[in-house]
Amino acid sequence: MTDAAIDCDLHPAVPGVAALLPYMDEYWRHTLVERGIETLESASYPPNAPSTCRADWRGPKGQAPGDVALLRRQVLDRWGAAAGILNPLFPAQLPFSRDMSAAMARAVNDWVRAEWLDRDARLRASILLPNGVEEAVAEIERLAPDRRFVQGMVLCMGEIPLGRREWWPVHAALERHGLPLGIHAGSAWRHPPTSVGWPSWHVEEYAANSLGFQASLASLVTEGVFGKFPGLTVVLIESGVSWLPAFLWRLTKCWKGVRFEIPWVDRPPAEIVRDHVRLTIRPFDAPEDPAVVERLMDHLRSDAMLLWATDWPHWHFEGDATAPPGLPPGLLHRIMVDNPRATYARIREGGTA
Repeated sequence: MTDAAIDCDLHPAVPGVAALLPYMDEYWRHTLVERGIETLESASYPPNAPSTCRADWRGPKGQAPGDVALLRRQVLDRWGAAAGILNPLFPAQLPFSRDMSAAMARAVNDWVRAEWLDRDARLRASILLPNGVEEAVAEIERLAPDRRFVQGMVLCMGEIPLGRREWWPVHAALERHGLPLGIHAGSAWRHPPTSVGWPSWHVEEYAANSLGFQASLASLVTEGVFGKFPGLTVVLIESGVSWLPAFLWRLTKCWKGVRFEIPWVDRPPAEIVRDHVRLTIRPFDAPEDPAVVERLMDHLRSDAMLLWATDWPHWHFEGDATAPPGLPPGLLHRIMVDNPRATYARIREGGTA
C-alpha cells in the first residue's frame, strides 16, 4: 500500500435478496424463494432517510449506490485513497434462526468478495458475522485465509453484551487470525435501543446508538476481554467521538470504587481503552470550533485512536470536506494513514486473496 489515505468505512448496498441467491446453497435458495423473502431491511438505516445516503450519491431512483464503478468515482479516485474497507450492512443478524442468519452472512460475504473485492485491488472488507457464536467463528475460519478480509464486524446492539463469556470464542478466533473486531452502529432488535423501552421516532433510535456503544465498550472492559485476549483490537464504526472522554472518566471513576468486583481489570479502564480501541471519524459529533476540537482531543489523551472514514454513502458531510472541521492539521496524516495502517495488519502487509 502507498502512503495515501485509507478509508475505514464504506458501505456496499446489497440490491436485495435475489442478488444473494447465487451465493447460497440449493436449500436456502429454495427456502427464501418459497417463503417470499425478497427484501430484508433494518430500521437502523431506512432507505429513504436522508442520513442513509448523501443526496448527490443516490441513484436516479433514489437508491443507495451499489457498484464498484460508483465507489471508484465517488470516493476512491476522488480522494486518491490507497485502500478502502467495505462494511456491508445487510441485516443478517435480524433473523431469529441462527441457520438463516449464518446463510445470509455467508452469502453477503461471498457477494462482497465476488462483486467488489475481485473488481478493485484497493478494496478490503469486514467479515459480516451472523448472530450465533458458533456460526460466527465458522465464518471467521472460512474467510480468514483470504487476507483481503481485514476484520470481523457486528452491531453495537445485538443479542448479548459483547464482553460476555459466551462471545469469547469469537474474540479468540479474531485474535488468532490478527483481525480486529469492528462494532458498527445498528441494532439486531432483540432489545429496545433505549434503556427505558421502545422509542417512537427514528431520531431517538439514531441517537441511542451512542448508548449502545457505551454498553458494548463497558462490557468488553469489565468482563476482562482485553486481558484474556491482549492482541485484540476493537474498532468502533460510526460511533461518534465526543462521548468517549466523559464516558471513560465515569467508567474509570466507578472502577476505582468497586474494582474488587472485577480484579482482572488491573489498571484504569481509560488506559485499556486507549490501548485497544479505535474509532472512525464519521460522524464526528463535535462543533466546528478548532478550540473545542483541540480540547476534545486533549481529553481523549491519544492521537492514535482515530481512523479516517468517509462513511460512504451515508450523509455525514457534504462536498469534499474529507476531514471534519476543527481537527488539527498536524493530525490529519496520522488519522488518514498512520493509524489505519497500525490498526489493520493485513492492510499494512498488503494482504491478497
